[in-house]
Amino acid sequence: MKALNIVLAVIGGAVAGATVGLLMAPAKGEDTRKQIIKYLESKGVKLQKSKMEELADEIAEELSK
Repeated sequence: MKALNIVLAVIGGAVAGATVGLLMAPAKGEDTRKQIIKYLESKGVKLQKSKMEELADEIAEELSK
């Protein structure tokens, strides 16, 4: 019975965290990706536009977790 309680607590915490993250997000995903691209460019990261967008998408996904 203890293992089930731990699993339920972990799942409940993950759901609560995701909910709070969505409600408290400072900007839309598209805006976040644009900010990431601008930041990377300002630091001298030079990639093709499609690769830069893929990288920004990956970073945005990680930030939303």
